[in-house]
Amino acid sequence: MDFNTALVTGASRGIGQAIVRKFRARGMHVHAVALADQSLIDMAAETGAVPHGLDLRDTGALAALVEGLDIDVLVNNAGVLPQLQPFAASTPSTIDALIDVNLRAALHVTSLVLPGMIARDRGHIFFMGSIAGKHPTPNTATYGATKAALHAFAEGLRCDLLGSSVRVTVLMPGRVQTRLYDDIFGGHDKASEALYDDFEAIQPGDIATVIANAMDLPAHVDLTTIEVLPTRQTFGGSQIARRRESAGSAAEPT
Repeated sequence: MDFNTALVTGASRGIGQAIVRKFRARGMHVHAVALADQSLIDMAAETGAVPHGLDLRDTGALAALVEGLDIDVLVNNAGVLPQLQPFAASTPSTIDALIDVNLRAALHVTSLVLPGMIARDRGHIFFMGSIAGKHPTPNTATYGATKAALHAFAEGLRCDLLGSSVRVTVLMPGRVQTRLYDDIFGGHDKASEALYDDFEAIQPGDIATVIANAMDLPAHVDLTTIEVLPTRQTFGGSQIARRRESAGSAAEPT
């Protein structure tokens, strides 16, 4: 399906930047939304996308941005992962940031763009979920919850859109080589050493290609949920903890 205008959040780096590049290479007009920093300026200068430096938690700024735009494709890509720690150690600000950026912002942007899509009976909405929304992992309980909620929201949204030509797709990537973990590991080099140097990870451009392929399907076909994993990544098994009197021993697989 041919689309003309896209809005991409979290557009200044990583997956968002790769999506902007892909869309611009297809000749699309792209509105790139991210925090106002040098990365956004550089990306816009390189690609020709229209930069919008704002905090997605500012609903008034979002409404002003979208007003008057006919968005064909919306990619809700923005996301944060401030910490890796058990939920009991989470701070209120960490919980709020995860919910505000990963979930609430995506719903607000969608609510602003969707009426125009419905009126034109045309559009494709993407949500950047995560495999963590399906397979929870230690120290990411709130992050996984926000990604699972995105998937549930998309399922409900499709129910609301039944009979229209507006498509809704959730991507659920596994390990993607981005800078999401830089602050957690104390810098990009340390994050790369821990997560990427000895592993095969999906590249941001791979996710952009998946999105483009989903868009190119005939109008009557919607890829509703797409899991994208490195070939050498899998999930499975279980663990059982020792009794408390053996505290300090590692959990054993069952």
